[in-house]
Formats: sequence, C-alpha cells, structure tokens
Amino acid sequence: MSLFKAAAALSAALAALPGAVSAGSLTFDAALAQAARNAPSLRARGLAIDARRSAAVAAGQLPDPKLGLRIENFPVSGPPAFTFDGEPMTMTRLGVTQDVPNLAKRRAARGRAAADVAIGEAQAAVEDRRVRIATAIAWIDLAFAGQRRAAIDDVLARLARIAPAAASGVAAGSARPAQALDIRQAIAALEDKRSEIAAEAARARAALARWTGDPAPEPEGAVPAFAIDPAGLRAAVDRHPDLAATIARTGRAEADIVAARAEKRPDWSFDIGYGRRAERYGDMVSAGVTASLPLFAKRRQNPMIAAAVAEKGTALAEQEDMRRALSADLEAGLADHVMHHEQWTRAERTLLPLARQRADLEAASYAAGRASLTELIAAQTAMAQASLDTLDRAAIVARDAARLVLTYGSDDR
Repeated sequence: MSLFKAAAALSAALAALPGAVSAGSLTFDAALAQAARNAPSLRARGLAIDARRSAAVAAGQLPDPKLGLRIENFPVSGPPAFTFDGEPMTMTRLGVTQDVPNLAKRRAARGRAAADVAIGEAQAAVEDRRVRIATAIAWIDLAFAGQRRAAIDDVLARLARIAPAAASGVAAGSARPAQALDIRQAIAALEDKRSEIAAEAARARAALARWTGDPAPEPEGAVPAFAIDPAGLRAAVDRHPDLAATIARTGRAEADIVAARAEKRPDWSFDIGYGRRAERYGDMVSAGVTASLPLFAKRRQNPMIAAAVAEKGTALAEQEDMRRALSADLEAGLADHVMHHEQWTRAERTLLPLARQRADLEAASYAAGRASLTELIAAQTAMAQASLDTLDRAAIVARDAARLVLTYGSDDR
C-alpha cells in the first residue's frame, strides 16, 4: 500500500468515528480549480499580460508624423517691414516631418516588448503555482483539523462514560475524592486541545476562502494520493516557473543590449513642405533628409552598452542562483519527506495500536477492579494523544507531498 493510499485509509477510518465532521462541498481538485478561477492575484497577472501584449503591438512602429505651420522670412525692418508681399522670401509654410529611427532600434524595441510579455507570462506562472500550493495546504489542513477534532470527541465521549463511575466510586468509598478530579482535569485538557484545533480549522478555512472565494468552504473526499518520484522532480527543476522567470529576465537583458548597440546607428527624418508667397511671387516646395550623427560613442553609447552587458551578467548569475536554490530546496524537501514518512509509519503501525491496546487493557482491568481510576484516565488520555500525533504526522506527510509535487512537478497523481 502506498503512503497516501494508507493515509487515505486512515482518514476514512477516522472519519467514521463518532462526532466526525460531515462531508463538505469542496473536493481537493475542485478547490484548486475554483482558486484558479477566483484568485484575484491571478486575475491581476492575467490583466498585466494583456496590457503588455497590447503595448507590444506598438513597439517598433514608426513615430507619428509631425505637421508644421509657420511663417518664414517675415520682414521686421526696412521699407517692406511688416508686410507680407514686400519681400519675395516671405512665405507661410505647411510641412510634414517623419522621424525614422534606424531599423535595428525598431527591432530592438520589438524584442524588448516580447521579453516583457515573456516576463509577464513567467510571473503569472509563478503566481499560479503559489496559489495552487497555498490552496492545497489550506485544504489539507482543514481536512485534517476535522479528523483531529473527531478523534478528540471520541476520547471525550469515552471519558464522559467514566465520569459517573468515578463519582459512584467516591460515594461508595472505593475511590479517593481526589481521583474524581483527575477525570475532570483530563477532560478540560482535551477540551483545550479541541479549542486549539478549532482555531487551526478556522485559520485554514479563512485561507481556503481567500483563494477559492467560497466564504465557508468545507473539505470533501479523501486526502489526494500524490506520487513522489524524486528523479522526475529533479528533472523538472529546469521547468520550474521561478527559474523560467529568471530566464525571461535574462532575455530582457539581452534585448536591452541590442537596443543599446542600436543607438550607435544613425536615425533619420524626412520632411516636405509647401511655401505660400504673395501672388506676384511663385509658391515653393521644399524637401529634406536629416540624419543623427552618433559621433561621441565613447562617452554616450559605449557606456550604455557596457551597462546593458553587466545587467545581463547579473541576470545570468541570478538565474544560476535560482537553479541551485531550487535544487537545494528540493533535496531538503525530499529528505524531510522521508523522515516524516518514517515517523508517520511508526506512529500508525506501532504507537497508535499500542496506545489503543493499553486503553482497552486498562478499561478491562478497571472493570475487574485491578486498575485504579487514575490509570484508566491516563490510558485514555495517552490514546487520545497518540491519535492526534498520528494525524499530525499524516498531515505533515500530506503537506510535504503536495508541496513537492505542486512546486516541482504537476498536479498529476
């Protein structure tokens, strides 16, 4: 039996205990799907991508043409001063100018816009994975909180059945009065623990509501059985969204280098104008071409190119750092998973059965008059603690598996 099939069997058995929480309305897969639809952060990332894609359409396009209207050579001194027809060079000019950045610069702008879109998509994938993991952990925590509450309720019911016998024993003189207080103390301690579990459930429900949008989510169904494939997870590190985001930033740095180098090429502008003069003079048409002269590259373009190259080096270093960090976190997670699996197995196969056996034996001994009330209460309390410890360890294993698979792999089970 696999780890999570065994965990599912344990969950089903505990769910059948008296006082167990009734099935809710949100399965694990439904919770993930609902979070993908309703999480505001994912909608924000989607809109950000739409904005970048829309901006990319304009990238690399020619600037808008400029329309110019002016009067030229208007006399302000001499005999023709302040007259339009007294000087043949006086005219009103209507012209159009079109700036044309060099082709390399326009291509670089398109490359930069494409890199921005890629970064947005990578950031959306990072956020999607973060939401899925948070939703999964909240669902698992809420599911196990219900099972832990059911386990405590079962033991509280057992202790409640002992309480009248304790009172009768004191009245009959077969038990000391102080022993009657033991059961009340044990019940109070378990009720404190139940209050803690209720608070944990409320926190998990609030987290699940945050991601799914459901104001009062209730888990339904067994804990999912994730298959842990260490080799597959290690191979999937190169496809991790966090690493993809650093790769996308490296692509943007490369686009910035191309744009910086394009600044060393001249830009152009073209203009054409029509000049209107007095009727006794002829009208005129003019046209011209202007080119920028990047003559001071040593102090202008070259430093910007060097800065862009350095930024790319930074991006590459961050990319490698992210790769190593992901690999290290994966190995640490796998090691913790093995440890937690062993602890859960030991609790489920050894500690919990022994605690139950002890509780049953002490109950039989108490009924036969060979065990004290204090010993019976201690055995029942120990069984409750063993049940809670087993569930706690199962929950840790489930969280480990969900986090490993959803972080480094996929949700396939």
